[in-house]
Amino acid sequence: MSEIRAVTPEALANTVADLLASGYRYLTLVGTDERSHGRGFGLWVTLFEPGGRDLHLRATLDPLAPRYPAITRRVPAAHWDEREMADLLGFVPIGHPDPRRLVLRDEWTDGVHPLRKDFTADQAPPPTRRDIYQFLPLRGEELQHIPVGPIHAGIIEPGHFRFVTVGELVLELEARLFYTHRGIEKLVEGREPAAALPIVERICGACAFSHALAFCEAVESVAGVTIPARARWARTLCLELERLYNHIGDSGNICAGTGFAVGTVTGLRIKEKIQRAIEPLVGHRFLRDVATIGGLRRDLPAAPLDALREQQHELRVETRRFGALVLGTESFVERIQQTGVLPAATARDLGGVGVAARASGVDVDLRRDRPHAGYQDFNRVPLQQSGDVEARLRQRLAEIEESWEIVRALLDDEPTGPVRVEVGPLPPHRVGVGAVESPRVADVHWLLTDANGRIDRLRVRSASLANWPLVPTTAPGNLVPDFPLINKSFELCYACLDR
Repeated sequence: MSEIRAVTPEALANTVADLLASGYRYLTLVGTDERSHGRGFGLWVTLFEPGGRDLHLRATLDPLAPRYPAITRRVPAAHWDEREMADLLGFVPIGHPDPRRLVLRDEWTDGVHPLRKDFTADQAPPPTRRDIYQFLPLRGEELQHIPVGPIHAGIIEPGHFRFVTVGELVLELEARLFYTHRGIEKLVEGREPAAALPIVERICGACAFSHALAFCEAVESVAGVTIPARARWARTLCLELERLYNHIGDSGNICAGTGFAVGTVTGLRIKEKIQRAIEPLVGHRFLRDVATIGGLRRDLPAAPLDALREQQHELRVETRRFGALVLGTESFVERIQQTGVLPAATARDLGGVGVAARASGVDVDLRRDRPHAGYQDFNRVPLQQSGDVEARLRQRLAEIEESWEIVRALLDDEPTGPVRVEVGPLPPHRVGVGAVESPRVADVHWLLTDANGRIDRLRVRSASLANWPLVPTTAPGNLVPDFPLINKSFELCYACLDR
């Protein structure tokens, strides 16, 4: 169920804030170019009522001067959404506390916005300008900037981190990201949903199934179809397997941030075992090309399912031993305690989601709050309270245990029947949303169809987009060498961000 409600641009920020105060939750902020339909520019905020309906608030902006009072003034969680929209669509949030560019590079020409319909995907970039991005200024004689990146020594994607320090003590950190923005949202415009799916599920390698499912559920909500029980069951199993191999690998990576090699290789070994169990089940270690609009591309074969039933107990015991190993190593635990603390108030104000939020005591989980796939009866959400690196590690280990229990329950109660339902042409000018609790949490795909039922606008708000703004808030008060450890404990994705 969903509702579209018209709101004036002037009233939008207060309306969103009031609805959030009444119990609604923030999902996404989307800008649309609907001038060809005679509807000008659309400014959409999508909220959901836990256990209930989605609510789409739409404000129409002047096509000649798309300006509006910044939503961030009342809802800080929207601050990166608004900056991204200003870059890509030219919607100006009046009163935004940080109006600098976010996605577009500094040399990109003013007034050229690639998500407007009059900018085509194959259009040559405009002539460059030479402005230099202004990082946060120094405010004292003893302070210094330490630039790190955007190119790093490890095999990771680019990101620039600018530390303001006194010696090695961090006073402030600014992250400059979006170095490899791929224009996926532009690339899928005008495509049939089935043709867009292979592009969308390649947004991120680690969360490929989550992105594919979020997109499929957005399309299915527009189509109004009911997915067969076996398809819901299989989708849930795939989501939990994706969560397991990521959480275990990410826990090992936290160990790598302290040089605790035994913990690192143990986590990688268990992750490898899970991915080897996934490959014969679906044909891909990263769960690509599994979900499709209407269900699954193909049924899960019996032999790999039986093998997983036999392996699950052994793998569950191994992950428990892994948890006992890392949490029983006193020197390691002392290193991660009170490092990179994220207060609960900061997580709530900035719209933190998933592991990072739950490790700070914020009780949010889309599996329970906005059920998808087969999570209609899910209600087990472990929480930590301290918000430090230790809490984020313990949160992952607790979620790993819950995921193994979900996998066991699914394998013990396997339904039969078809795994796909046919989905016909989509109705025109309809909005659909898919929101999935991925390993990196809260992947939201917002979809608007055009007059022919094709994709007019797709907006992807990934977990990394929601949580990257949290990371710089946890660095002050720590030492510069603490940051790789803090960063690994969030385990955010550059690719999800650079979509």
